[in-house]
Amino acid sequence: APLFLLLIMPTIRASTNSSHSPNSTIHPITILSTTSTHTNTTLNPAAAFVNDLLDQIPLPRWAIYTIFAGGGLLILICCLCICVKCCCKGKKKRQKKNEKINLNDVNGKTTTALVQPDVADVDYGSTKQQRGKLLYSLEYNAAQSELTVGIKQANSLKAMDLGGNSDPYVKVYICPDKSKTCETKVFSHTLNPVFNEQFIFQISKSSLLQSTVVMQVFDFNRFSKHKIIGELRVQLCDVDWNHVIEEWQDLAEPAKFEDENLGEICFSLRYVPSAGKLTVVILEAKDLKSMDIGGSSDPYVKVQLALDKRKWKKRKTSIKKKTLNPYYNESFTFNVSFEQIQV
Repeated sequence: APLFLLLIMPTIRASTNSSHSPNSTIHPITILSTTSTHTNTTLNPAAAFVNDLLDQIPLPRWAIYTIFAGGGLLILICCLCICVKCCCKGKKKRQKKNEKINLNDVNGKTTTALVQPDVADVDYGSTKQQRGKLLYSLEYNAAQSELTVGIKQANSLKAMDLGGNSDPYVKVYICPDKSKTCETKVFSHTLNPVFNEQFIFQISKSSLLQSTVVMQVFDFNRFSKHKIIGELRVQLCDVDWNHVIEEWQDLAEPAKFEDENLGEICFSLRYVPSAGKLTVVILEAKDLKSMDIGGSSDPYVKVQLALDKRKWKKRKTSIKKKTLNPYYNESFTFNVSFEQIQV
């Protein structure tokens, strides 16, 4: 720093014998001393490095800051997506854990059951719809072994066409024989047709008590497959034949199978809660329906567990060649937690 000195000296008068005049005076010399203070400011090394680095980039500062802000926003969005995905996976796992398997009355005992379920117990997962009503009549002549099925009329049928109408007709047959099928005439553009037609079936008294009358209402289409509106199934063993039966009934959803003798199967179920093991044993089947031209079949059994009407786990037995009475005695074990068993 620069240094300035200011010296102040007293006044000196010269002696009389000096060469100078008596009145000459030597003026004092004043020297001032000042020190200038300079503050030396040193930048942070990290900040200095960043500034040097930014200076080397051939872009204006505002462009550099914009690029950094965009990159930071992109990273934030990626992190947010990862978090959402992880949360969704955890939620799905919790939902799957809370789902129940509907296995009622599992007691570990051997059970023999018919292959086909009862029609009233079949649930296809669809909500009930109003399909209309059908007025029919039944009469049996024991002397001539004749069953007369009358199709009187229908009311409030479900509209199957775009215009809000249907072209209904009724198909009538008897299960499990199904050797004869009868149809009414077609009524165009109506939901309340009046048929007033009768159909006669030859059937013995013994077969009558083991048979079911099926009345299916269809919507006629000239250039495409006929769509079924609904059906009625009347078990003839429950009918009082002392008088003519005539009644209205609501049409039901059509069954996915025909009510015929498909055979029987013997199986057992056993569940161990402590181990979470469900064991299914397929023992044997008998009187199965013939599927081959030679009058036999090559049957096997598929065992399947379902969660909320969705396929979950499945196994199948070995194939038994050319037999209608196969013997399997095969067991299958499934890992099923106690929480998934609905009591």
